[in-house]
This record gives sequence, C-alpha cells and structure tokens, in this order.
Amino acid sequence: MATPRPIAAFCSAADAVLTPFFLLIAVAAPLIDAQTVLPGRLFPRFLSDLKSWYADINGDYLMRDRPGFFVGLVWLEIAVQWPLAVANAYAVTVGRRRRCRWYPTTCLLYGASTASGMAAIVGELVMSGRGTKELMMVYLPFMFVSVLAVLRGLVSCSCSCSSSSIDDGSPKED
Repeated sequence: MATPRPIAAFCSAADAVLTPFFLLIAVAAPLIDAQTVLPGRLFPRFLSDLKSWYADINGDYLMRDRPGFFVGLVWLEIAVQWPLAVANAYAVTVGRRRRCRWYPTTCLLYGASTASGMAAIVGELVMSGRGTKELMMVYLPFMFVSVLAVLRGLVSCSCSCSSSSIDDGSPKED
C-alpha cells in the first residue's frame, strides 16, 4: 500500500528540516557540549575557545556556569540523544537506499528525549529571568525540532503491510 501524498510530503519536509539538525548534533555534541561534563584537557584549545566565545556572545549562562540540572541534561544528550542523532543522520543520508525501518522509532526517541530536556531548559530561561531573547533564539529551534522529530516518528511514511497481514495474536485456523 502506497503512502498517501500529504503524508509523504510531510515526511519529506520533516526530513529536510531534521537532517541538518541531526548532523549538527552529531558534530556539536561530542565537540562542544561534552566540554560541559568532561575534563577540559580532553579538548583542543580552539574548541574550548569556541565554546567560551559562544557562551559570551549569546549570554549562555548555562554553558558558562554549568548548573547541576544542565550538567545532567548534557549527560543525557551525550549518552542518549547523540547516538540517536548519529543513527538518524545515517538513516536520512546514507540509509535512505536501504529503507531503514527503524528510523521512525529513533526519531520518536530522539524527539521525546530532546523535548523533555528543552522543556527544562526553556523553563529555566523563562522562570529565572536570565534568558535573553538571543539565548531563547538559540534554544527554541531545538524545541521545535524535537516536536517535529516526535511527529515524524509517529507518522509512518512507507507502510507495506495491509490490515489483513497484521498478526493480532489470535489463534489461526488451518
């Protein structure tokens, strides 16, 4: 059964938006964000300078001050979200030819995990009064992308099964 055109169009558009973010996270998480939780001596000076420049230019007090909840979220990003972003980047670039059937699942997992973390971060920015417009503009796109990833994970864009071929667990007559 072919995928209806509006759903296929949504999947294509969602993938076009998600792919650059997955590629960004695949690179930025281990090189920039990991500096929040790992010893500085593990990173070249230019990466440390880049992180400091980013924090200064955007007023990102979370990256600069490293409050405990933020450190925990960065560990979540490194342990869960980063591998999912790498898998998703693979699925939408190289794996497209192989029809990675697991891609919707990893999108859903990535989106739910990222949305949870972004809710905590945006809540902190708003409630503390320390979140500038510039800093909100850094974090809000990740909230949007996480919701889009959840929606992409919930929408099946290539269903090859019909309702009659689904095993409902009931005994079959021979």
